[in-house]
Amino acid sequence: MDEIMSRKRTSFFTIFWGILALLYFFLPIYGTLDFSLRMERGILGFKAYKIIFADPRFWEGFRYSVTMAVITIIVSAAIFVPTIYWMYLKVPQARPIMEIITILPFVIPGIILVFGLIRTFSRPPLQLTTSTFKTDILMIAGYVIISMPYMFRAVDVGMRSIDVRTLTEAAQSLGSNWFHVLADVIIPNLRLAILGGSLICFATVMGELILADFLVRPALGPYMVRLGLTKAYEPAALAIISYSLTWFSLGLLQFFSSRSERQKQQVITT
Repeated sequence: MDEIMSRKRTSFFTIFWGILALLYFFLPIYGTLDFSLRMERGILGFKAYKIIFADPRFWEGFRYSVTMAVITIIVSAAIFVPTIYWMYLKVPQARPIMEIITILPFVIPGIILVFGLIRTFSRPPLQLTTSTFKTDILMIAGYVIISMPYMFRAVDVGMRSIDVRTLTEAAQSLGSNWFHVLADVIIPNLRLAILGGSLICFATVMGELILADFLVRPALGPYMVRLGLTKAYEPAALAIISYSLTWFSLGLLQFFSSRSERQKQQVITT
């Protein structure tokens, strides 16, 4: 009897705290959504969204941020997948050091990172702020550093789920070189992990503010801030659009994750 009552109390508190957490998370989003629809007095409408979508500065910032996000994902994957693979294969004892290094963007404030990049790469011999192209290169480098914890941990989790050494030795015994082992054996087994890290990197770059603002680039983050200085309803609508992009990325991750799990179950059952 006591065990049944204890289970009921546990179940009640689990539901209570779950509902409280959902309200804490979703009520601000609902309030923002409701406010963004009230631009016209007494009418719920999408006028604020229409104004944003008609603004060429929004599309300029959106295109720029998407381009930077895609390039950041490609560069991050090209850096971290071979590095983590080599770490697991040759120097597994270096993993704690890599974890400390990749967590530094969480410890070091973004403003310090930006000032460090500007102070270092705005002077000879590496002057990367003298043109828009060079500044974009510096932006990508900064984005790779900011998104490093997410990409590293996503690939690291995927690498831990496979037997790297056995797969490598089996591929090499069949005549594969290092490039073919990585491209044809390791990366196909890390597709879901790379996708997860890529989507988180995408959401991070799309919402980044400090780096783009100080380097004076037309990204989506600075546009949101400038819009909030003079407008009221449009920033709320833009926040909902930003939330939607994040949830869309998470939805894609969940979709591909569930699909991968179903495929694994089918393989096991057959």
